[in-house]
Amino acid sequence: MKKTTSPAAFPKADIGHEMKGADAVVQCLIRENVDVIFAYPGGASQELHQALARTDKIRVILPRHEQGGSFAAEGYARATGRVGVCMATSGPGATNLVSAIADAYMDSTPLVAITGQVYQQYIGKTAFQETDIYGITLPIVKHSYLITNVHDLPRIFKDAFHIARSGRPGPVIIDIPKDVQQAKFQPVFPLTVEFRNPYIGQEHHATDAQLQEVLGLIAAAQKPVLYVGGGIISAEAHKELKAFAEKTNVPVATTLMGVGAFPEMHTLSMQWFGMHGSAYGNWAVDQSDLLLCFGARFDDRITGDVSKFAAHAKIVHIDIDTSEHNKNKRVQYPICSDIKYALTRLNELGARFTPPDTTPWHTQIAQWKRAHPFSYEPSKHIQPQEAVAALYELTKGDAIITTGVGQHQMWAAQFYRFQEPRRYISSLGLGAMGYGYPAAMGAKVAFPDKQVIDIDGDGSFMMNIQELATCHIEKIAAKAMILNNQHLGMVMQWEDRFYGSVRGNTILGDQSNVGSPDNPAGLYPDFVKIAEGFGVKGRRVLKKRELKEAIQEMLDHDGPYVLDVIVPYTEHVIPMIPAGKTVKEMLLK
Repeated sequence: MKKTTSPAAFPKADIGHEMKGADAVVQCLIRENVDVIFAYPGGASQELHQALARTDKIRVILPRHEQGGSFAAEGYARATGRVGVCMATSGPGATNLVSAIADAYMDSTPLVAITGQVYQQYIGKTAFQETDIYGITLPIVKHSYLITNVHDLPRIFKDAFHIARSGRPGPVIIDIPKDVQQAKFQPVFPLTVEFRNPYIGQEHHATDAQLQEVLGLIAAAQKPVLYVGGGIISAEAHKELKAFAEKTNVPVATTLMGVGAFPEMHTLSMQWFGMHGSAYGNWAVDQSDLLLCFGARFDDRITGDVSKFAAHAKIVHIDIDTSEHNKNKRVQYPICSDIKYALTRLNELGARFTPPDTTPWHTQIAQWKRAHPFSYEPSKHIQPQEAVAALYELTKGDAIITTGVGQHQMWAAQFYRFQEPRRYISSLGLGAMGYGYPAAMGAKVAFPDKQVIDIDGDGSFMMNIQELATCHIEKIAAKAMILNNQHLGMVMQWEDRFYGSVRGNTILGDQSNVGSPDNPAGLYPDFVKIAEGFGVKGRRVLKKRELKEAIQEMLDHDGPYVLDVIVPYTEHVIPMIPAGKTVKEMLLK
């Protein structure tokens, strides 16, 4: 039976003219308002690149490594809240996307990863550059597609973008064999999404009865705490959160994913808590009698010994993903809801709410804040915390900060104060080194007029240093401030604390002549020369008196920039709750 292309047969769709599958992919991206894609070409994706070359509506950025491109797509998504898009060829191109896909899954980042695949006739036959990327990524995606019929392509793209951005955001894989890319057909572009499973795309709203019960619990509490995570940012619910916290007078502690969800200079803010978070935030959660967990997931870096976490508190857990309820921590009040809806309705229902008198609780928290702020010991050398604080001062807090993974990641969150969401972008669930500079690249593409700085470590920066070339060629002015201690700092800190300072492959410099602030001749590698080799401006700074002037030079430069700040390797991130331990075992020095 011949397929009909009559518009009347598709009342919720647009009928396109005949085109190749690859051109239909481009049209699908345009219809999803995609304005940039980070894509590295290869044999199985060449048709897609040729199709992209035929449009001026999408900017194609060529990373120098597929991982760099996929992390950049994540940085774009985290900075904007929109779906980030990356693309690679089959085989090694596709497998090089896996870290970013896993990272997006862990951190609930909306991402669509498109991969070319070998011709269908070769699938399963160990063809050149064939890998089962569909199977490889099954545990780390919200959904995945292998397109075997070109007519399914428009629907799949419409569904994929909806799945990536809706509910709890996450990554979606679309694997497209080359014959599907080359096939000609008349596409039918759906205007809406329709799923056979009624729960997909369904809105989840807490009931008024559930929310009234929450307000009742707050009214009866003496030591309430709001524990909020990245779900607040994903749902664009930060304004509703602020209104709710102020209305109920409940102090707020965020996760690292939730940094910026609540303004950190606010009197109710306890900044972020967990393994390396504020001592006062950790103590407040530990001693609370009511813990309101909104858009967070009780991960191990927050809870430590989960059996003893908030042991005396009644716990309310509002999350859109029911699989998180009672997964890590048993709670008394699990509520499935979109958090923006829940907070909006809580504010409406509590319009005349009178918060309880919790003056002694706030007095106690204020005392903890005064006694145990984030701090560091002065040194004749530039302390890494000092460099972050100087960057905060010179940018006046008005910058997007990305990070790699390690000590610098924690210091960035401790000493750069975040007043708005989507300003601290870091790999937090997966902890993927090499994330920082590509993420800065993606964020800068999204916001070319805003300062975007990667606060990185020398080990993490090296992992995707090739993206300096991308930034130079594409004129992306992403900056990098490296806190260079010549070591894998966080692993080294664990060696110092728990392994008798035995160095198990954690020295990154030349071990015969380990560089340091006292031995600048031994510093290895020379990041300034490497940057210059890519055509990027660089500078090394060793002396405290030159620090602010060097940072200002980086900020004033109109292109990408590498600032190599040499810091001592002996510094540790404090506070620290050892893995699996409790707040009572927190290290404060």
